[in-house]
Amino acid sequence: MSIAPQSIGVVITTYNSPLWLSKVLTGYENQSFKDFRVIIADDGSNDETRDLVETFKARKLLSIDHIWHEDKGFRKCQILNKAIAGTSCDYLVFTDGDCIPAPDLIETHRLLAAPSTFLSGGYIKLTMPVSEAITEQDIRSGRIFDAAWLIKCGQPKTHKLWKLSKSRAFRNLMNRITPAAASWNGMNSSTWTKDLIAVNGFNEDMQYGGLDRELGERLWNYGHKSRQIRYSTVCLHLDHARGYAKPEIWAKNKAIRKAVKDNKTIRTEHGIQKGSPK
Repeated sequence: MSIAPQSIGVVITTYNSPLWLSKVLTGYENQSFKDFRVIIADDGSNDETRDLVETFKARKLLSIDHIWHEDKGFRKCQILNKAIAGTSCDYLVFTDGDCIPAPDLIETHRLLAAPSTFLSGGYIKLTMPVSEAITEQDIRSGRIFDAAWLIKCGQPKTHKLWKLSKSRAFRNLMNRITPAAASWNGMNSSTWTKDLIAVNGFNEDMQYGGLDRELGERLWNYGHKSRQIRYSTVCLHLDHARGYAKPEIWAKNKAIRKAVKDNKTIRTEHGIQKGSPK
């Protein structure tokens, strides 16, 4: 049973990638459903990003909140928790500042929102040449979500482009038969703000590598179901370097996730509120 949210926010994480963020925000200006807030969770970007955000605010096509904290290394979970704690929106879509949304992304999440459920949407990773070639007009026209256009621009022709099918019947079928788990991913997932607060948001002990899935695993422990919508609506993931991936961090994060599974942990003690609840 779907229940329409009263107010929707889209939480976009970013860090010193203003060119990619500009393309992403253009995608949100191009949404079919307009009544939502953009919440930029900024992990310490410099003034170039701040100036870009002010430019988009001045265009008045989006309602934007810019949540920022000082750059002290990778603190994505901390800035996400500040965004969750500070919003009045009752439903939140989570994505990244390098993910251009399909024009129906917000509308799809709104229509499929259901109690005690999170939605797990899809994404397609673009090559760097295609990422760089995409223009503002390409985004506004919607042609970047045409598989033939992407292939013409140099994107490899693989089954991953099936997510761009125009057939609703095909997309629904693929959602049902895909072997991929309906896990929480930071590029295209959504749920109710009150439920995120109930599990105390993101675990701030985690750095890059599995931090999004860990949140989803605690939501499962809380009693949430997850729904696979990776073929219902997608975003295009712009390419970038990943210098923050380190083996020791992955090992620590895997240990945290194992403990969450073994102990059926619901609430992290390192989240929006620190320590055990009084």
